[in-house]
Amino acid sequence: MKKIMTILFIGVLGVNIQAQDTKAQIEFKSEVIDYGEIAKGSDGVREFEFTNTGDSPLIISRVYSSCGCTIPKKPEDPIAPGATGVIEVKYDTKRVGPIRKTITVYSNAEESTKAIKIKGNVLDNSKSILEKQN
Repeated sequence: MKKIMTILFIGVLGVNIQAQDTKAQIEFKSEVIDYGEIAKGSDGVREFEFTNTGDSPLIISRVYSSCGCTIPKKPEDPIAPGATGVIEVKYDTKRVGPIRKTITVYSNAEESTKAIKIKGNVLDNSKSILEKQN
């Protein structure tokens, strides 16, 4: 009887461990978006595309920016295994100068906290961009 109980216990334990192995995984197409040199007041919206490469639905609970000048927007619905999603980031391009910001993504993925970044340079006027290209 002890052998049967031991075998059942090990079998149940094995099923529980295997069930816990299924996790969501977030894989970004790119973890850095480079705005390059852009003119003051130009469109500051960019998108980080990602895929859930795990076995469970991916739930992004929060996205947080290192600065109030950067507003991230997360998907509201869970991302199914194999599906893609987008985190939208809007930078305030009225601020002239270099862009170096970090957006932290919190989720139920195996790596529960992920840092993505934006970089670039906002120029005072569009004339400067043309001068540098010539």
